[in-house]
Amino acid sequence: MGRFLKITLDEIKRAELENGYRNGDSHTFRRHCQMVLLKAEGRQTKEIAAFFGCCEKSVNDWLHRYKKDGVTGLRIKAGRGRPSILSPTADAETVRSAITEHRQRVSLAKAELEESLGKEFSERTLVRFLKNLTADINA
Repeated sequence: MGRFLKITLDEIKRAELENGYRNGDSHTFRRHCQMVLLKAEGRQTKEIAAFFGCCEKSVNDWLHRYKKDGVTGLRIKAGRGRPSILSPTADAETVRSAITEHRQRVSLAKAELEESLGKEFSERTLVRFLKNLTADINA
């Protein structure tokens, strides 16, 4: 049998976690706060994992991050995921001009952009980039 991970909270830490659970900016952060609160109530890791539909290792990893870094450790760190192929700042004007020139033929605009930018990407990536670009303009 392994060691049991025990979390004890004073009133200030409990209030901070409850505030994060109720008012956190992202769903994952609120879930992580709730994991720690449930563990502090004396629940088993297996029970918490079943409640959230994840594995016990995942719960224990977040509990260890909380013990090490506090509430700030429960946030997802920036820079996760795959970097964008097309940059909104560097490539936006080039993409706009290519799309303006080939309004009805995305495949021609894509071929022209791949040649001029020296990057390979799918039509779907180009369409997604255009949607995000117009969403940023309209916001």
